[in-house]
Amino acid sequence: MPDTVAPAAGSSLAPVPPAPEPPASPAPAYDPRLVNEDLAPLRKQTWGTYNIFAFWMSDVHSVGGYVTAGSLFALGLHSWQVLVALVVGITIVYGLCNLVAKPSQATGVPYPVICRSAFGVLGANVPAIIRGLIAVAWYGIQTFLASAALDVVLIKLFPGLAPYAAEADHGFLGLSALGWASYLILWVLQAAVFWRGMESIRRFIDFCGPAVYVVMFVLCGYLIHKAGWHGIDLNMGKAATHTGWSAVPVMLGAIALVVSYFSGPMLNFGDFSRYGRSFAAVKKGNFLGLPVNFLVFSLLVVVTASLTIPVYGELITDPVATVARIDNTFAIVLGALTFTVATIGINIVANFISPAFDFSNVNPQKISWRTGGMIAAVGSVLITPWNLYNNPDVIHYTLEVLGAFIGPLFGVLIADYYLVRRQRVFVDELFTMSEQGTYWYRKGYNPAAIVATALGAIAAVIPVLTAGDVPGMYTAAQYSWFIGCALALVAYHVLALRGPLQIDASRHVPSFENR
Repeated sequence: MPDTVAPAAGSSLAPVPPAPEPPASPAPAYDPRLVNEDLAPLRKQTWGTYNIFAFWMSDVHSVGGYVTAGSLFALGLHSWQVLVALVVGITIVYGLCNLVAKPSQATGVPYPVICRSAFGVLGANVPAIIRGLIAVAWYGIQTFLASAALDVVLIKLFPGLAPYAAEADHGFLGLSALGWASYLILWVLQAAVFWRGMESIRRFIDFCGPAVYVVMFVLCGYLIHKAGWHGIDLNMGKAATHTGWSAVPVMLGAIALVVSYFSGPMLNFGDFSRYGRSFAAVKKGNFLGLPVNFLVFSLLVVVTASLTIPVYGELITDPVATVARIDNTFAIVLGALTFTVATIGINIVANFISPAFDFSNVNPQKISWRTGGMIAAVGSVLITPWNLYNNPDVIHYTLEVLGAFIGPLFGVLIADYYLVRRQRVFVDELFTMSEQGTYWYRKGYNPAAIVATALGAIAAVIPVLTAGDVPGMYTAAQYSWFIGCALALVAYHVLALRGPLQIDASRHVPSFENR
């Protein structure tokens, strides 16, 4: 049972057993440099099991999720081997999400604030900025991918727009005029949903996930009607090329791919679990949204994709491209719009909310949650994500280098909360700049966390950068998240408990009393 110390009077009570009654003392005031209404502990936690389940549906049910799930069945494995890899991979994700959810649900604070316990009240800006930058890049790329689906709808409805989809004739900064229009439409729509606040976002994602399921089942039914049940092939027309022990490394790679796909939203899942009314509700929502939902969705994807072979004469793994082949305008518009909405859903939950909290944490009084989100939105345009997506080298050397930090950041947070501090957090101490504060460490930074993160990131990024030049590094690069996470976790555990960077993890009396 975690021994989380509840916030002071005037802030929310963490839903955990109360700490022993402390001596009477004045209630502390949170330092304005560390708090605003968006970062403060929640007064009321209202999300139930379905809301968490819908969050994961929005994260999975997207064009990216469709392609990722389908690709696993095209690795040259038997279908049962792919299913085993899926079960193992998503079960790992489920367990890790429960681990990272608990501290934020217990305290009611978002990811960058709970990071103050490990990195220091100022050092928490390190993981916040890293996660925020990754999210901004992917936010732009996901918006671009969703805009491509909208292009399909617009051209189908208004064929006269087709010439404006040619970047060579009507383009600016690498994007066609129609592409710009679609991108900006979606940019505004996402910003509007976000600006209305977390409750509107909750209602939006509650709708997105089920809506995609409806369209997916209809699309699958349409293809079965065209091809017949005998057209279903879980190996998608490819014979298994890996048998016996040769299949093991491929299965391990598939497991790593599943974990890597969820690594971003998994890291800052505390931004959402903080709203859970109980940890039991969060765990149940995680179970339904991850192992159950992901397996059902993956099977639906592979059945749908395999049916494109007999129906269209080729394997189509892009759902928008599949919908575009239907000879019915209404079906094309409905399908493409649904996948567009689904991509908006994952973009908001995975790549909009995270930088909103992360950038707000840097300067809470000047950057609100909404302002942080809009900084991310503007940044996503300035990086011209269509050029990023069209240049694999840029993605490889920028996003994957930043992504190498995700595993180490996860490892440090988990090591601090579970192994070093034994699930004990002084919530009020997360909001004080007092030099006697529990999380002040050394000038607001915890050197042990910074060093452990750096060690893990270096170990994780080396295989990524040398995959094409050094033998064995290509294989190691698939496991960069695990390498960085494990090394950072072990390094932090050692550094925090012994040596010159040791912290006082046994401290149970903070600089001011918590009520």
